[in-house]
This record gives sequence, C-alpha cells and structure tokens, in this order.
Amino acid sequence: MAEPTLEREHRLAGTHRLIPPEATVARVRGLMPLMGITRVANVTGLDTIGIPVVMVIRPNARSLSVSQGKGSELAAAQASGLMEAIELYHAEHIQLPLKLATFNELRFTHRMVDVTALPRLSVSQFHGHFRTLWIEGRNLFDGGSTWVPYEMVHMDYTLPLPPGSGSFLMSSSGLASGNHPLEALRHALCELIERDATTLFRFSNEEVRSLRRVDPSTVDEPGCRALLERYARAGVEAGIWETTSDVGVAAFSCIIVDADPNPQRPIGPMGGMGCHPSRAVALSRALTEAAQSRLTVITGARDDVRHLGPQNSEEELEAARRMRDRLVAEPRVRSFQDAPDFQGCSLEEDRAFLLERLLAAGLREAVVVDLTRSPFGIPVVRVIVPGLEPLNDIPGYVPGRRARERLSETAP
Repeated sequence: MAEPTLEREHRLAGTHRLIPPEATVARVRGLMPLMGITRVANVTGLDTIGIPVVMVIRPNARSLSVSQGKGSELAAAQASGLMEAIELYHAEHIQLPLKLATFNELRFTHRMVDVTALPRLSVSQFHGHFRTLWIEGRNLFDGGSTWVPYEMVHMDYTLPLPPGSGSFLMSSSGLASGNHPLEALRHALCELIERDATTLFRFSNEEVRSLRRVDPSTVDEPGCRALLERYARAGVEAGIWETTSDVGVAAFSCIIVDADPNPQRPIGPMGGMGCHPSRAVALSRALTEAAQSRLTVITGARDDVRHLGPQNSEEELEAARRMRDRLVAEPRVRSFQDAPDFQGCSLEEDRAFLLERLLAAGLREAVVVDLTRSPFGIPVVRVIVPGLEPLNDIPGYVPGRRARERLSETAP
C-alpha cells in the first residue's frame, strides 16, 4: 500500500492529518478482514450529546476486542477507531527478533534502555540477573540501536504470558499508527506526554489544580467551540483544566456530567484527555474523548471498564450530583490562550518540537520500535520515553521520579 507523501497536512476541526479521514478509512477498509475486524458500529445515537463515536470489533483479539474512535465528524471517528484496532493488532502479532536474557548479560554488548527510569509494577521482581525478553528499538535522539523490555511493547495478553513478564507496566500508552511514520510517531509521543501531564496534575495540590480551570468563553477555536456547544445543547456540564507539564506541550483534561442527573438513567462523571503541539487539537481530543468514555460505559461493550446497573445506580447518581455541583461552583480562572501553542508546518517540524521539549524537561532518551508490517503498509510504532509517568490509576502503578517530586511539593 503506497504511503502518502509529506505534503502539507489537512487541518480539520480538532485534528491534523496527512490525508482526510475519509481517505484513511478507504485506505484501510480492505485490510479489515485480515486483521479480524468484523464491524465498525456507529454508537453516537445511544447518548444525547451527538459527538461522533464508533466501536470497532475484533472478536479474536489478544487484548481488547472492542476499540473506540471519536471525532468531530463521523469519518474522523471511524478513522480513529480503525487505526486504534489496527495498531493493537500489530502489537498482538509482533514478528520481530527477540532476545531472552538478563540485563547484565546484554549490557556490555548491547545498548540498553535506562531500566531504572521505566515504570515498574508494584510486584516487580526485576533485577540485573532477571531473565526476560528484549526487543530492539531506535533512539530518536541519535538513531542508535537500543534494546527495551518486550513486555512494554507487545499487546498479546493471552496466557501464559511470555517469560519474565510482570516486571514493567503493560499498557497501550505509546502505541500508535498513522498515515505516515512521522504521523504515528507524533501521536505516540503526544500520548506519553499526555499521560505524564495528567498524573502530575492529579498529584498537584488543590490550589494549583483550581488555578488551571479553563474559562470556556476564552476558547476561540471554532471546532472546540462547536464541541462545547454540543455539550451545552445536550444539558451536559463540561469542565476543562489545562494540565500542561514542564514538558511544555499543550495538554488538557475534561470532565463531563449531566447538568440535571436523571435517576432513571444515572451516568457518573466521565473524563477525557488530550495533548498535541496545537492547543486546539489537544483540547478537541480531550472533549471528544470524554464523550467517547461516556458511550463506552453506556454500551457496556468493554471488559476493562465498569458497567452501569441497578447495583451501582445510586452511587453513580450521587457521584454525578457532586461533580455537577463542583463544576458549577468552581471558578474558571485560566484562559485558553495561556496554553502553549505550536503550529508546525510539517510532521518533521512537529517531531523536532516534541523531542526538543522532552530534552528541555531533562528527558534524554526516547526509543521507538517500528511494528509496521510490509504486507499491510500501515505505519505502526511503539514509543518508550524513560522518565515519563504513566497514568497513576493503572493497577500496580508505582510513582516514578517525576511523580515523587510532585508529591513532595504537595506534602504538608
């Protein structure tokens, strides 16, 4: 499949893409049967908000059998969902060479990632003589070969897990696909920066967090304004916080909840996150992801999220009311224009900007593993940035250096 050329991006509402989303959908549609994708379901109408959300079904998946996609338009949501399913498929079926060895066996003959800065599980038994699988990646700063734990790259969660599993955090963070390798790389880096920023924001004290509440009237980007208007028309309160960290790439968090919670349809608060060099794209991602999160719970199609039911309806209703009261009462003091904004003219400029921001924050290593498979021709990468924090609500999370420093700042 021919790769799109690096021409100027299509800058649609809430997204920067090398080709229009309709072209992405057409490009990958023929690959759906090969990757076990049986259905792309438009579930937008199951909620009242109207922000497009789709589910992409892979019944024989080795991780999540349902992927989600969201966007300001249906085609963008379809492209988002399909690409998420495709990248998961690639990470479930890795065919690259692996090495089964201890860190100490490899470190004198191979360039190894800084394992001390990787997110470990609370039950991790990793040490220099612990035998595990490693996979080769490329350092984004100098292009050199770097070996990383396979556990942090693959998404094949079928049992038994590969030898040495249970040391490092396994998640889909940093796994991304795109219409071009640089587009996939940008998405992966932004996702990792977003997770780090979100965790550091959560660990900030209440005073700091309250000063990051964004006044929606300062949002001047038409696509984001249209999303906020959809929430308002649906009777849904939307709270926005700028979560940008010292990395300096725009990041936002959004919480939505019914303005008048319905006892017959109790839906608790739902959230979304977004990060991108462009602050408008970052905010759009947070706003659309919140709608996606809500529909994920409403549909009950995911095994990794809680489901609504009579047993927790009162709890959901009370949580919705508490959050509604908070969103209404809390001052909105930050301007959307306070967030950093970088408008690169190309994917290469965005890549250089993101790596420059990581270096400025003292993060001097970023490794990419190319998972692209030639029969498909869809660029897929897994990126690992030692030192960045994962989401703190992942089971087994242990605070890293950046999180510990933030927690020490908030300690009494």
